[in-house]
Amino acid sequence: MPEATTVRAASSVPLAADYFHAYTLVGLAAAVGVVFVAVAFGAGRLLRPVVPTPEKLLTYECGVDPVGESWAHTQVRYYVYAFLYVIFAVDSIFLFPWATVFAAPGFGAATLVEMFIFLGFLAVGLLYAWKKGVLEWT
Repeated sequence: MPEATTVRAASSVPLAADYFHAYTLVGLAAAVGVVFVAVAFGAGRLLRPVVPTPEKLLTYECGVDPVGESWAHTQVRYYVYAFLYVIFAVDSIFLFPWATVFAAPGFGAATLVEMFIFLGFLAVGLLYAWKKGVLEWT
């Protein structure tokens, strides 16, 4: 009897060591990544030419010269298009796990109904945006 308990205790030690060994590998990979980025930035700083000119010292953003007023009008429709894109891109990500579950045996009908409900919500949202005139460019 005492031998069985010592065997169990001895066998649990390698499991804990394997568990922490996996974290050690992740930490090592993270450290190598940080060192790689630091070396790349340091090499870029040492190797780049430094020739400051008045044009280089100007504030520059998006190809627009900083002349005139600091306020510029931006159309809201750009943000609406970006927002709709993000919504539908994120929702399309949910289609991939659905396709893998649908292929598994025993999930056919229930998964199909759930996905059509999900696609129905997306269609209603797109129809709402279309009816409100959000998708019209002019």
